[in-house]
Amino acid sequence: MNGDRQPDGREAAAWTALGEVIDPELGLPITDLGLIYEVEVVGRTVVVDMTTTTPLCPLTTYLTQMAESKLITIEGIDDVTLNTVHEPPWTPDMMSAHARTILGMPT
Repeated sequence: MNGDRQPDGREAAAWTALGEVIDPELGLPITDLGLIYEVEVVGRTVVVDMTTTTPLCPLTTYLTQMAESKLITIEGIDDVTLNTVHEPPWTPDMMSAHARTILGMPT
């Protein structure tokens, strides 16, 4: 993330939109699952780094398509760049306390 960049309301809106993307297997938002690593708005493009629980996750296409469809509806956004990354590798420690509680994991 560029340290000189000033976040605006579109970045917050992007996080909110991504929170509406639900993992169909777990029934939780991808944001609570810790699958979103970074959100940045550059001009009229929202750039997202997201991961999956495993590199060969069968839901990758579904989750990225859902994320893109939510993000493109944000006022002032004309384009979405969604990068699927696996560094650092996802671990359950990346989940929110809420997700861990719902899944019966220690918080």
